[in-house]
Amino acid sequence: MKKFFFTVAIAAFSLIATAQPPAGEAKPGEWYGEKLTADGAVALTDVAQKLANNGGEGTVDTKVKAKIVEVCPKKGCWLKLELADGQTAMVKMKDYGFFLPLAAKGKTVIVDGEVKMKTVSVEELKHYAEDAKKTKEEIEAINKPEKEVRVTAKGILVVE
Repeated sequence: MKKFFFTVAIAAFSLIATAQPPAGEAKPGEWYGEKLTADGAVALTDVAQKLANNGGEGTVDTKVKAKIVEVCPKKGCWLKLELADGQTAMVKMKDYGFFLPLAAKGKTVIVDGEVKMKTVSVEELKHYAEDAKKTKEEIEAINKPEKEVRVTAKGILVVE
């Protein structure tokens, strides 16, 4: 019986350790998480500007449109969307409920969710840098929290 549980534990650990983003091409019309349409979507840069004008206070529950510039290479569990001036917005999936394939990088998407400004801790920034397979030097250079636009996505629709 001990051998059985030990074998199951090893198998479970192996599956977790080799987690990969989902397969797929992220073609226009494909959706992840809750199904949605593009109706009523606004530019993410407009929502980010509105939040900045409010001093970073509050949240906006809306559909935003933006281009994906990075997808978590580890599991597809987060992504970054393009903002103005080389800035990005971090997108995390609500309740860790779905992931995106790496092929989504470079695609324009509609994201339905909550948009807010968030101060991200050094620990969390280092975690994302590790997920993104940054070098040890790049990770160690992270030494102060950063303020970012954060989107908690309920659903994502690929449009272009």
